[in-house]
Order: sequence, then structure tokens, then C-alpha cells
Amino acid sequence: MPRRGAHLLIRGYQLSLSMLIGRHCRHWPSCSTYTDEAIQRFGLWRGGWVGFSRVCRCTPLGTSGIDLVCEELPPGSTWYRPWSYGRWRGVNAPRESVIAAFDSDAQPAAGDGTRAPHP
Repeated sequence: MPRRGAHLLIRGYQLSLSMLIGRHCRHWPSCSTYTDEAIQRFGLWRGGWVGFSRVCRCTPLGTSGIDLVCEELPPGSTWYRPWSYGRWRGVNAPRESVIAAFDSDAQPAAGDGTRAPHP
């Protein structure tokens, strides 16, 4: 039930205030989408702290780019140290090998190691 309530609040923000102030998030997915996914994955307390750490990184001097919600919480994170749930520096971007695996517009050419477009 708390997850559903948090989802509705975040969705309400996305459909109202976010549209009024403009969408200027430095990351993909946006901070509100990231926080919503973290809460759905880890629960309101843990996911809320994961999302809060992301919002704190989304500043002009902070990080930018692709930043995905982590699959698992950091080892040693506990409820009485909620700051240990979040990643306060860096991003969780996919590796180049993962991006290349999903690149359907190019395949290696025969023998030369370069990439050629699909026929």
C-alpha cells in the first residue's frame, strides 16, 4: 500500500508540477522515474533513500547521463543507516558491451573488425 501511494504521488508530480517547471533532469531516466522504480523495487524506506541520493546527485556540479536503478542494494546497508542505501557519487550506466549487444543497426564486417550496417 505505501508503494502504491508513493507511485501515485510521483505520477501526480510528473503530470502537474514537472510539466509546469520544465523537464531539466540531467539523467536518463528522469529523477522522478528513477525514484518511482527504486521504491517499487526496494520498498518505500530503502527505495526512497536510493531516490533521494539520486536527486542530490542531479545538480549542475553533479553527475549526468544514463543512470539506472541498481539491481541490488549495496552490501552493509541497514535500516538504521539509511544513507547507506543510496549511491552518492557516480552513475550506474550500462557497460559498452551491453550497449553493443543491443545495437541492432550494426554487425561486425567479415574479417576486418569494423562494424558495417545491416544489409
